[in-house]
Amino acid sequence: MIDVAQLTVEEAKAELERLAREIARADNAYYQKDAPDLTDAEYDALKHYNAAIEAKFPQLARADSPSKRVGATVQSKFNKITHRFPMLSLGDVFSIDEVADFVMSVKRFLNSAADIDFMAEPKIDGLSFSARYENGKFVSGATRGDGVVGEDITENLKTIKQLPLMLPPDAPKVVEVRGEVYMAKSDFLTLNEKNAAEGKKIFANPRNAAAGSLRQLDAHITAERRLSIWAYTWGEVSEPQWQTQEEFFIKLKEWGFPVNPLNKICHSLQDMEKNFAHMTEIRADLPYDIDGIVYKVNNISLQERLGFLTRTPRWAIAHKFPSEQALTRVNNIRVQVGRTGVLTPVADLEPINVGGVIVAHATLHNEDEIKRKDFRIGDMVVVQRAGDVIPQLVEVKIELRPQDTQPFEFPHICPQCGAHAVREEGEAAWRCSGGLTCPAQAKEHLKHFVSKDAFDIVGLGDKVIEEFYDDNILRTPVDIFTLEQRNGAMDMPDLFAAADDNELHIERRLGWGKTSAQKLFAAINARRNISLPRFIYALGIPQVGVATALLLAKNYGSFDVLQQDMLARETAKLVAIDGIGANMAQDIAEFFNEPHNIATVEALRAQVKIEEFVDEQIADSLLSGKTIVFTGMLEKMTRAEAKAVAQKYGAKVAGSVSAHTDFVIVGADAGSKAKKAAELGVKILSEDEFLETVK
Repeated sequence: MIDVAQLTVEEAKAELERLAREIARADNAYYQKDAPDLTDAEYDALKHYNAAIEAKFPQLARADSPSKRVGATVQSKFNKITHRFPMLSLGDVFSIDEVADFVMSVKRFLNSAADIDFMAEPKIDGLSFSARYENGKFVSGATRGDGVVGEDITENLKTIKQLPLMLPPDAPKVVEVRGEVYMAKSDFLTLNEKNAAEGKKIFANPRNAAAGSLRQLDAHITAERRLSIWAYTWGEVSEPQWQTQEEFFIKLKEWGFPVNPLNKICHSLQDMEKNFAHMTEIRADLPYDIDGIVYKVNNISLQERLGFLTRTPRWAIAHKFPSEQALTRVNNIRVQVGRTGVLTPVADLEPINVGGVIVAHATLHNEDEIKRKDFRIGDMVVVQRAGDVIPQLVEVKIELRPQDTQPFEFPHICPQCGAHAVREEGEAAWRCSGGLTCPAQAKEHLKHFVSKDAFDIVGLGDKVIEEFYDDNILRTPVDIFTLEQRNGAMDMPDLFAAADDNELHIERRLGWGKTSAQKLFAAINARRNISLPRFIYALGIPQVGVATALLLAKNYGSFDVLQQDMLARETAKLVAIDGIGANMAQDIAEFFNEPHNIATVEALRAQVKIEEFVDEQIADSLLSGKTIVFTGMLEKMTRAEAKAVAQKYGAKVAGSVSAHTDFVIVGADAGSKAKKAAELGVKILSEDEFLETVK
């Protein structure tokens, strides 16, 4: 990953695209498979890196941004329960300074300088649940799921003895009690010992064990596992009987719910800091795992005034524990070459356990970073798995440096193809000039072409691409669609030589067979009709990610129109599209004016059909056919969400105000666009008025 401060627009888009993909994969592993392949620190760091990029480049926020997601989609094997009130996640901070910023933001929003009481609660490392009671009887239980729809775990929750099945007569007629299911450390060890003896699955940590136990289709299995709960918040309530978080905990205990005895009121930032230090000190001795402290405004009426952002409450924050660090040796520094030719240095480390994960490699970002921190082969370095980059080399222990180490000389030729590397003025990265003649770039280009958001060809994973490229089976995207033709007949017995020595016979390769080869060909043929946004994205045009490909498809309608304009270098229409600047427009035009690229495109078009773009819009909308401009800070949705809504209802979103603009949607701190709209007599709408038009 690249330091946010050094990111170019192109790099920021690429990073946001990669982060959305990686976090979605991690969510699936964590929530659906109960087998996360990232530590909490790694996952948190990815989310924070995503948030930091979006903060610097708000115009690049993706529709599938992790900042708009909570949890993961529900598995089909469970019935679904829609939460009456969403189960939202919390924002994370990692330092007392960030906690102070949170406290100040609360005071600013409330326009108050007075101290505010916060409830500090240990953040349990388990699985969130919601238990619904009607007329005092437990009627249903659900996981968080994606925050809106969860999995029905009613029968499984009933097996947890700490969960009351009946509430006292004075309880509200309807109340949803929410909390965390967890497994105590001792019960976790006992379960793993039992499973090991029986040859069953060994869980990596108590959280995985709790999730795997709770999400069993057979509730009898859940009952055999020793699960516990802490209750800490509520969802739907017919008659609230508390005015503070503290009073709610008292009520929970009266109803028979377990409430963590370490919950504590903090009257000031100093109290919060002391409590965090204390919890950090005793964390290892607790009988259950925690990964931080949650701070909530104690007063419920203040919570209601503060309200929510898109996916998190303004009145609560999670203060995560600091990252764990370890000391290890740099065994080697090598340079990788990416799809766009960027040369990225990577440190190969003496493998070390950091926070429960073995770290063997870490990116060194770029030449400037290596020089700034003076990383050398043989150095002893501090590595951590949190913060802006995971894993990250924090510093060199100069006092432990061997005497014979030499400064690392960054290569100015490509280590893969030998072509010259170039570094544009103002950029931190060196790039191979070899283009697709460079094997590394060609392989990455092929991987991009078949990726999920592009042609999405099942069976052509990274390993197969590498293998087929090295064996000269696939060199360009066009080769994918001629693969079956070049393969030859598959009904020829293996003991006979191929009639044509040039025929491939993939089914005879190690690890392949007739069935797997047929499946691959079927997957390829299924993609001979491709949507316009997918085709544009698959081409790998610099700076063109999924969102930009969709923008181009919406504004040009067909590939022919786009290609004709670009060949004529007609970029005025491009630059007028909100979200596409002059630099990006230049890259797009240059792509289409490179003869090699055009030859590849024409060869592809002989193999596939590119569908014209059909925008799914809501008919008879007040915004249909209108040109609108957004300005200022929106409060009820992100700018990207607002644009998506406007486009769904048939509007064209522009980046600047002109006499052709129909509406300007004004948020907080609107600037020159609002002023220009007033001067031109363009109708100005508030965010609420805009939302009224799309109801």
